[in-house]
Amino acid sequence: MSGPRRSFWNLPNTLTVIRILCVPIMVALLWDLPGRWESWAAFWIFIGAMITDVIDGWLARKWNLVSPMGAYLDPMADKLMVTTVLVMLVPLGWVPAWLTALLLCREIAITGLRGIASQEGMVISASSMGKVKTAYQSTALGFILWPDHTFGADPWSAGIVLLYLATLFSLVSAGEYFVGFAKQSTQIG
Repeated sequence: MSGPRRSFWNLPNTLTVIRILCVPIMVALLWDLPGRWESWAAFWIFIGAMITDVIDGWLARKWNLVSPMGAYLDPMADKLMVTTVLVMLVPLGWVPAWLTALLLCREIAITGLRGIASQEGMVISASSMGKVKTAYQSTALGFILWPDHTFGADPWSAGIVLLYLATLFSLVSAGEYFVGFAKQSTQIG
């Protein structure tokens, strides 16, 4: 054993678990055409989840609480929340099904690629384009979930435009991941 064993239940991991526990709540809130209360609740839970996604990683690094379990759960919590919201918005007609399918396929492909890379002793770090994709995607979904026209603005339209941009960044970053994997594979083999 390389050092003292740390408790799983620290603040960063607790925030991550809370994000995961919010996923079924989002399903319930977006199950059918949500009313005003459900729309606002879904919006604020999603915003809270995206904010704690940033905070828990920052705290884990700052307090030296980075752990393999936290490193696994943190991105999983983000993917669970985002994919749940995307899927739940399709039957509401708020997001096109083909766009959701494309984004989900990208996530599954990159997760699979990372699994293969790990088996080969390679590490595929998050790319800068992947981080841009995440920022656009989270912002887009926040706008799409925003239940009111504020100051004459149409948040849904802004959200859809941002989601199309996130999809573009998503495909470009997927290409970067696959190229990086191919380069590492040729260096190892």
